[in-house]
Amino acid sequence: MVTLTINREEHKLDVPNDMPLLWALRDVVKLTGTKFGCGMSLCGACTVHVDGQATRSCVTPVSSVEGKSVTTIEAIEMDPIGRRVQEAWLDLGVAQCGYCQGGQIMNATGLLKQNANPSDQQIDDAMSGNLCRCGTYTRIRQAIHRAAEAGEKRA
Repeated sequence: MVTLTINREEHKLDVPNDMPLLWALRDVVKLTGTKFGCGMSLCGACTVHVDGQATRSCVTPVSSVEGKSVTTIEAIEMDPIGRRVQEAWLDLGVAQCGYCQGGQIMNATGLLKQNANPSDQQIDDAMSGNLCRCGTYTRIRQAIHRAAEAGEKRA
């Protein structure tokens, strides 16, 4: 039995300790916004936040996040930065097919938590592990800049 705090709610899960967090989220808790992409931490589709840090859930065992706070795309709007990122994504129509976008938004939110006003190069470096088969990288960068600017206006 593993007890996880997911999106501010406690969940007691009867799962093996080494089960990847991704499968606990999707198959047990039924939060399907976090996507399976590669299963090897290479594509970023499975990105969630663990104690505010962008984390690849496909390679993270549930036992390693016990006692920590897990946030998924379903609840990122509860974070002011996450809300700004989502708003920028919608304003600029970033998503094309949308499959990778949950992971993109989670990673972008993590970036802005660490660097409130990143340069193009810092964005490219931080987002390089999140793959988008549709190639929306330019719009992703623009959305991150827009979310950063919205944060500056509120500060």
